[in-house]
Amino acid sequence: MIEKARELSARPGAFWTDQLNNHDMIHGYTALGDELWRQSGGAVDAFVHTVGSAHSIHGVSRALRAHGARVHVVAVEPAESAVLAGRPAGSHRIEGIGIGFLPPLWHPEEVDEMMAVSSDDAMAMARRLAREEGLLVGTSTGASVAAALKLAARLGPGATVATLVVDSGLKYLSTELFAEA
Repeated sequence: MIEKARELSARPGAFWTDQLNNHDMIHGYTALGDELWRQSGGAVDAFVHTVGSAHSIHGVSRALRAHGARVHVVAVEPAESAVLAGRPAGSHRIEGIGIGFLPPLWHPEEVDEMMAVSSDDAMAMARRLAREEGLLVGTSTGASVAAALKLAARLGPGATVATLVVDSGLKYLSTELFAEA
C-alpha cells in the first residue's frame, strides 16, 4: 500500500502526505490536548489512546504536558499484534491501529505504559458504547475506552482518565462488529 502511494504520488498533479513520516502531523493534534485540558479544568491525570501512526498520542500528550500536567500516558495496541511492546506482529481486527511495525515517528520515551486490548474486547466495548451510551464508534475507539476503563479502575474514583473517540461506527454497520448486534 505504501509503495503504491509512493508510485501514484509521482504522477503530475498528485501529492502524498506520507502520513507515517510527516513530522507536521503531530502538531495537528496539539489542539485536542489543549481542548482536553480546558474541558477537564486542568484535571487530566491520564491519557489513554490507541496507536496507528502515533501522531495523535504524541500531539495530545505533548500538549497536556505543556500545561504542566504530570499526565500518565498509556499507548494501546492490539493484543494479537503488540509490536510496540516488543511482541511479534500478528493478525487482528482493530482497524486503524497495530500497523505491524514500529511507526517511524514513534517516541516510546513519551509513553509511560503500554496496554494491549484484544480484538474481541475492542469489539465488545464498541457494541457496549452503542447499546448503553448511544455512541456509534469503531473498534479502535472500543479499544481505547476498554483500556481507559481498566486504567481508571486501577487509579481509583478520584482520577480523571481521558481518551478520544476517533471514528464513527457507520463504516462498520455491515461488518462483523455489528453483525451480532
